[in-house]
Amino acid sequence: MPQDPAAIARQLRIHGLVQGVYYRQSMIEVAEQLGLQGWVRNRLDGSVEALAMGRPDAVQALIAWAGRGPTAARVQRVEVQEADVALLHGLPAGFGRRDTA
Repeated sequence: MPQDPAAIARQLRIHGLVQGVYYRQSMIEVAEQLGLQGWVRNRLDGSVEALAMGRPDAVQALIAWAGRGPTAARVQRVEVQEADVALLHGLPAGFGRRDTA
């Protein structure tokens, strides 16, 4: 997939009750609807981490969704930062799940 020069990439860290509540799969579904590339994974500290790349409006829509999450989630806060370029290397098309880190 050729990279859109207008694309942005953001790394998200979501805190709260976000594991065991269908958060990752829900994020994958929303990200795919928005046409984003990236991934999501659980973190050992109980948070969820994600990397999203695509049109600025689509990335912002995912960030807004991340603050709510699926029905059973209780999001306390979402930290957002520009993504580290090294994380973008070899990013496959689509949005997937990565192993817990």
